Amino acid sequence: MDEYAGGQAAGKPIEKDVGQATEPILRFTVHGATLSGIDAIGVEVEVDLSRGIPGMTIVGMPDTQILEARSRVRCALRAAGFEIPRKLATINLRPGDVRKTGTGFDLPIAVGILAASGQIPTDDLEKCLFIGELGLTGELCPVHGEMAFAALAAEQHLTLAGPVDGHLARMVGADFTTLTHINDLMQGVMSFEGQDRCVQEAEPKALTLPLGGAVDFGDVIDQEQAKRAFVIAAVGNHGLLMHGPPGSGKTMLARCYPKILPKLERAGRLEAARVHSVVGLDVDSILAGERPFRAPHHSISSVGLVGGGRPVRPGEISLAHEGVLFLDELPEFSSATLQVLRQPMEDGAVRIVRAEGTFTFPARFQLVAAANPCPCGHLGDPGKRCTCSPEKIARYQGRVGGPLMDRIDLAIDVARPSSRDMIRGRQGLTSAQLAARVEEARAFREERMHLAADAPPCHVLECLGFEMAALDYLERVSRKLLLGGRALTRVARIARTVADIEAHEKVTMGDVAEAVAFRSRQNLGEGASYAA
Repeated sequence: MDEYAGGQAAGKPIEKDVGQATEPILRFTVHGATLSGIDAIGVEVEVDLSRGIPGMTIVGMPDTQILEARSRVRCALRAAGFEIPRKLATINLRPGDVRKTGTGFDLPIAVGILAASGQIPTDDLEKCLFIGELGLTGELCPVHGEMAFAALAAEQHLTLAGPVDGHLARMVGADFTTLTHINDLMQGVMSFEGQDRCVQEAEPKALTLPLGGAVDFGDVIDQEQAKRAFVIAAVGNHGLLMHGPPGSGKTMLARCYPKILPKLERAGRLEAARVHSVVGLDVDSILAGERPFRAPHHSISSVGLVGGGRPVRPGEISLAHEGVLFLDELPEFSSATLQVLRQPMEDGAVRIVRAEGTFTFPARFQLVAAANPCPCGHLGDPGKRCTCSPEKIARYQGRVGGPLMDRIDLAIDVARPSSRDMIRGRQGLTSAQLAARVEEARAFREERMHLAADAPPCHVLECLGFEMAALDYLERVSRKLLLGGRALTRVARIARTVADIEAHEKVTMGDVAEAVAFRSRQNLGEGASYAA
């Protein structure tokens, strides 16, 4: 809070000689914040009331939403019974070289005006970070990015004040006071401290997948080999590509996948929830430990997938952080859009450079993709004849691109299920059974890595623990398939994952053979056989 000249506290009038008259000048400073990517930046909202034509001027690089706050604040104060000062109100958003966005400045602007005009108690206002949007009747509405604002409040040892979700604030570790209406300020901002005035918290919501339908592997008939691939992917965090004819169950398999992944740890929950909070998405299921599942349509743009825009916001790959990014009909995506996945898949982050700065978004996700082998979808299908020409097939398969395919660890054929099994309702392994396998394999891996933590530095393949026969076999296969350095390393890691699932201390030749089977095809339809 600013101080007046002469030692008077902010909010108290100062008399300044102007010829033979005196001009009262009232000033007050309130803590606010703006979003920059997925982080919040502190902003000082300085309010100055002076003689002049009544009105409100906002400076400090505000966007259109902030400029519209003039009308919202004026209507809200009038509806709540406050007096609108008949003075020129100048609001400065400091620092002035940072662009401010969002409707969260409504509340700090209103608080500054009311405090400067002496209409509300000013005690403890300097200890609060005010965030909130005002309705025309004075009610307070939440804004996007509440978790980022709560984290900033905790970092600056301030109390987050506004329409705060108490559960989110507690998760971040921030002090908060929940205000539901601008009239709450008449009682003093800290009069609700220690009282849970937020909406009664409900039980954490279960994961809601955007695709709907069945979410248990037990509902997927006659796809046990594909389920094995999903277990391998879940244990080793490997990317996976499914290809097969229409109706083979590729999309349903992807829907079921989050059910066998381990629950998110606390740090992962907070990071993933912050990304969702910034774009205004529900975070209850993530805070309950469920992993995000994103399934964008193939018409998505590069900006929608990676992030960007103005203001800069995260894209789908960041919304899938710590979870699953499912790309259905992979060849239908724009080639330029697909190629932007390559760098985030390697680095686990997205860096977007704009004139106003560099923004970094987390992007550690598992890629699960599905594709038909050709435009008609029946290449290699024994039940139906493919009607596509070789040129159309080559052009269709080439849309994905070799560099991206090289970064996808597992490639599996998904055959059309048997009509007999479908009619008789034969049930295979369920999500609970597969999740137990994943948990056991991950526990074995953690124990193995713990025992090897004190081992001296070694070559990557030596660190993975291969038998000599397995190394010799891997060498022969890599020469035959012309595997590059990245592909060879990925095959070795898949083999190590298979060994962990089978509880092998050393990677055996059988583990390598299974790993190679998932990497041996270079094109979507090459060598495909979808016989049920």
